Amino acid sequence: MLGEPSALRTHADAPAGVASSAHHPAECTITPNRRLARGRMRGRMDDRRLLLVHAHPDDESTMTGATMAGYARQGATVVLVTCTRGELGEIVASDLAGLRDADPDGLGLHREKELAEALAVLGTARQHWLGGRGRWRDSGIPAIEDPAAFARADLGEAVRAMVGILRAERPQVVVTYDAEGGYGHPDHIQANRVTMAALDPAADLRFAPELGAPWQVAKVYWMTLSRSLIQTAVDAGVLSSMDVIPNSLPDEEITAVLDGRPYMDSKVAALRAYRSQVDLQNGIFAMLTEVPEFAVESYLLVRGQRGPGSGPYNWEDDLFAGLVGQPVADAG
Repeated sequence: MLGEPSALRTHADAPAGVASSAHHPAECTITPNRRLARGRMRGRMDDRRLLLVHAHPDDESTMTGATMAGYARQGATVVLVTCTRGELGEIVASDLAGLRDADPDGLGLHREKELAEALAVLGTARQHWLGGRGRWRDSGIPAIEDPAAFARADLGEAVRAMVGILRAERPQVVVTYDAEGGYGHPDHIQANRVTMAALDPAADLRFAPELGAPWQVAKVYWMTLSRSLIQTAVDAGVLSSMDVIPNSLPDEEITAVLDGRPYMDSKVAALRAYRSQVDLQNGIFAMLTEVPEFAVESYLLVRGQRGPGSGPYNWEDDLFAGLVGQPVADAG
């Protein structure tokens, strides 16, 4: 069982002068999936910093909750960038159904509180709203015509905002969606587009020096789903068929598999904070949270050098693999 979470600081404004927070130095065992031998991570960095970019509150817990909890428990700095407040999300709790009736921002404001509660459970050090709190809104699916919708954000403005965060946080590893946004949500696609477009400017000494010293991210991963794990869910009766989940990858194409089953309780507790969005008593989430493999999270390396791995597909069991003992210096 996890101990007390590290202090959570939410940054709604520009990222300059980011404050530090407490971390947990306790050892953690994020290991490969069940087909490989269990074991501790091969190495450690003194100042590991992981930054994840997600579109809406609850996405981080659903897709990367075990990863975030595991690294936070090791003592790594885990930082989240959230692109919108999820104002258009489907409300699943009947007693919260009227959140948008009096105020179109009602659900977004409620999800802010849910996000803070979830990140406290996961031990996240800091959270940033891309562009500042409320700058961009949930686009919905399909995307609405609202010019404030994140899917319609000016790419230059959004990239500049992301560069400021990357330079302030200086992560060695960044995680976001694939180019199709996982299942095609316009905000997920835009999160990928903005993140990938910000990497080179963040490292460019000539780009917006007022945003801070340049920073080169060493490794970038896209979240993905393993087809073998989807088959496990089908076999357990959680999913009706393999076709239900788009954009999964065969095991041999995946770079890293983190076995977060020791952190399944934390992942579920974080999801429990999202009562407006997640029903843990009925439906898909109720079933998924009964399958331990829900906490096994897979990644595709799209930028940087692959680290040492193991098993039949040479999977990394650490997103920082290959960086241990190697200085990650400022660019420029």
